[in-house]
Amino acid sequence: MTDLLKLSGVHTHIGRYHILQGIDLAVPQGEVTMLLGRNGAGKTTTLRTIMGLWQASSGEISLAGERIESRATPDIARLGVGYVPESMAVFSDLTVKENLVLAARDGPMDDTQLEWIFGFFPALRRFWLSRAGSLSGGQKQMLSIARAIVEPRKLLLIDEPTKGLAPAIVMALIECLKEIKRQGATILLVEQNFFAARELGDNVLVMDNGTIVHRGEMAALASDVPLQERLLGLSLEAHQ
Repeated sequence: MTDLLKLSGVHTHIGRYHILQGIDLAVPQGEVTMLLGRNGAGKTTTLRTIMGLWQASSGEISLAGERIESRATPDIARLGVGYVPESMAVFSDLTVKENLVLAARDGPMDDTQLEWIFGFFPALRRFWLSRAGSLSGGQKQMLSIARAIVEPRKLLLIDEPTKGLAPAIVMALIECLKEIKRQGATILLVEQNFFAARELGDNVLVMDNGTIVHRGEMAALASDVPLQERLLGLSLEAHQ
């Protein structure tokens, strides 16, 4: 399998803090790679560094063989990278429709793609002309993901999409991401919900203190409870 995204020896400093300390990772094309780890391990910093929101201090980041570590965020987005931040980034004063129109950089929205999105997130159709700021937390997360997939993307970077959401909405998000995966998308997904990680992941990377401490197949980690406890601090309750 060809690697779409590769990081080699990536360091990121934020002020005086050395957050990423020599990250080496690869994201195979057409697969979902989970990025797991305890809070503060550096997962969000990794996504933001890939997206150019924080500049790598050193190291190489390549997308489909093209170096991108020195590129500005808009340029990286134009290469086909979609980013769904943990903060549910939507334009609160704009309507749902306007949020998606702005996300469709290549021209008018494709009606077929829009109907597909509505199939997973019917609330977006219902609140089509409502201000995004009036949506619930779960609906804002739906809109944030819809903005990232309103056009085909080469790579999706998604940061904790299920965080704080009701179980029914979590299941809808999982089904949506499964369908995106079936369509051949490449996804690097940060997630604290181990059930979601187990359902979605092909591969897994585990971070701790700004480095990758484990890499392998998600199915292997999902079947190894002692390893989960050692790497992630998970208890048996996490599997219920």
